[in-house]
Amino acid sequence: MADDTPSDTPAQAPPPAVAGDGPEALEAPGEVTTTVTTTTQAKTKPVAPRDDLVTTRHTLKVGRKSLHYTARAGRIVLRDEVTEDGVFRGLKPRAEMFVTAYTLDETDPTTRPIAFVFNGGPGSASIWLHMGLLGPRRVLMGDVGDLAPPPYGLADNPQSLLTECDLVFIDPVSTGYSRAVEGGKAGEYHGFTKDVESIGQLINLWVTREKRWLSPKFVIGESYGTLRGTALTEHLQSRYGMMLNGLVLISSVLDLASIDFEKQRNDRAHALYLPFYAATAHLHGKHGRRSRDSVVAEAQAYADRDYPYVLSQGARLPAKERAEAVATIARLAGLSEDYVDRADLRIEHWRYFGELLRDQRLTVGRLDSRFTGPAASAIAEEMDADPFFDASDGAYTAAFNHYIRDELDYVNDLPYQRLAEEVHPWSYKEFEGRPIDVSPQLERAMRKNPHLLVHVAFGVYDGATPPAAAEQVLALLRLPEHLRANIEKCYYDAGHMMYVHEESRLKQSADLAGFVRRASRLTTP
Repeated sequence: MADDTPSDTPAQAPPPAVAGDGPEALEAPGEVTTTVTTTTQAKTKPVAPRDDLVTTRHTLKVGRKSLHYTARAGRIVLRDEVTEDGVFRGLKPRAEMFVTAYTLDETDPTTRPIAFVFNGGPGSASIWLHMGLLGPRRVLMGDVGDLAPPPYGLADNPQSLLTECDLVFIDPVSTGYSRAVEGGKAGEYHGFTKDVESIGQLINLWVTREKRWLSPKFVIGESYGTLRGTALTEHLQSRYGMMLNGLVLISSVLDLASIDFEKQRNDRAHALYLPFYAATAHLHGKHGRRSRDSVVAEAQAYADRDYPYVLSQGARLPAKERAEAVATIARLAGLSEDYVDRADLRIEHWRYFGELLRDQRLTVGRLDSRFTGPAASAIAEEMDADPFFDASDGAYTAAFNHYIRDELDYVNDLPYQRLAEEVHPWSYKEFEGRPIDVSPQLERAMRKNPHLLVHVAFGVYDGATPPAAAEQVLALLRLPEHLRANIEKCYYDAGHMMYVHEESRLKQSADLAGFVRRASRLTTP
């Protein structure tokens, strides 16, 4: 059932019919609930979980054209093969994963591209890419200096990627409306491998049921979704023999050591964040009349060569060289020399967000440093909240909760978990004793499938996955030059969710549309 509220239906009645006409039509009927009456008690057999996809039809105006499309929203039951003592026990339901899918009407499914989309976290639902950039409807939240007030709004999105390919937005287990089945253990899905396997299982199920094996196929991920998406691309190849046409990495992080200030005592992140600090300092008036590009270029050059050397010397660094390093880092990052000296030349990002505009009692955003907000305390070591998340959370949440019920007709009384804290601590047991790095999976995927194209999107003001860190990971990929040419890069003048900036949203939509067209042509004779 879509609605999880208690029902007054007699216990012996069959479960309600499933709405929609999509993949759920292939599901076996749910078990009928029966009641056995005795003089002492009534025993009830539970209803087996079943898909609850709801189908609606819509029209999107794009210029002078009208695109007619079908939307399906609901949960798909994942079943695992179970073998006990060498005996196959069948398929057992383990999880119910929520998807929102859009397919253009009157198209050939064997040639129409299809993209599978998710955000990151881990613990994030797909609400952000869905309602901010790719879907046929988008949230109206405004931007820096012109934020919309509650209750916000929705508008058609003629730049939706639906103009180029069908879209399936996926919420991992425990996010959105996705849950483990009743009596199941959600914690099994709160880790790297099971997360990749469950999403891979869902994609294989969708492609098979919908007869999309000959469609050009794409995976699109944001933030941790880029790490997941990279591992998933290799997993789809090795587990199911499914080759993709394109992998889209938005705000990329493939090697967590490149942005790690805490779990490993290395200095890599301190250097790789410096170009972001310089861009942010420039934006907030710390570099006078200099151009941003010249400031960032200087910071990048220092981060590439001198900064790693200075940090590697530790107590061996001569006093004069240390003083020069303090002055350079302070100037580029927009901080005082005294602060950089006391920080031992190592600027940690959470502290930076609270320090840069401390004299104005403001903090800058981590996800998008164009945003600022009042500091809870003028003497706090680091900011207490991200001004960007404060500005965007309410708008996206209101828009989606209205949209899913009012326009897509999906009803479920579970809270839509846009960010699920219960997935933490996230398990990386597969990486015990080594960095959490999926670049080898990307290398393997590109070697096995030389037609795979990769699109990487960077936000200049992204303090969660800074561009310099992602660029270094890409540069270190062990690939022949002809495969390295399959990677394209695009920069945007905004942050982690660059599409909240209107100019960036329009440019990014066009860039992604072009990428899908180019990658899809690889399948044509």
